[in-house]
Amino acid sequence: MPAFRAPQVILFSEDVERAAAFYSALGFVETFRVPTEGKPIHVDLALDGYKLGIASVESTRDDHGLDPVGHGQRAAVILWTDDVDAAFAELTAKGAPALAAPDAWLGRLRIAWIADPDGHPVQLVQEA
Repeated sequence: MPAFRAPQVILFSEDVERAAAFYSALGFVETFRVPTEGKPIHVDLALDGYKLGIASVESTRDDHGLDPVGHGQRAAVILWTDDVDAAFAELTAKGAPALAAPDAWLGRLRIAWIADPDGHPVQLVQEA
C-alpha cells in the first residue's frame, strides 16, 4: 500500500468564486486556481496548514463523470476560534445563514453553526 499525505477536502459548488470569497473572508488564502483567468472551475485555499478545495459541480460532472450535488449538508467545515460568540455574530451580520446559535457542548466546548453560500455547514468551535 502506498503512503498517503496532504489530505484535503473538496466541496462542490454551483458558484466557485462566491464560495472562494466566503472562505477567503474567513482567513483562508488562495493557493491554486484553474483557469488562472476568468471563471474558475476549481480553487484551493489554505488556513493554518489545512487545505480546502472548491470545485464546480458542472466541471466535476463534465471532466470526471461524477454526479455531485451542489446544495445541502453533505460535509462540514470546522473552524476553531478564540471567541465563538463574536465570530457567530460577525458572520451572521455579514449574511451567513445561522444554523445553530452558540451553545455549550460536552461540558468543554462552545460551538455554533453557520452555512457557507452553498449550504455546507460551518462549525465554529472553541474550548470552553
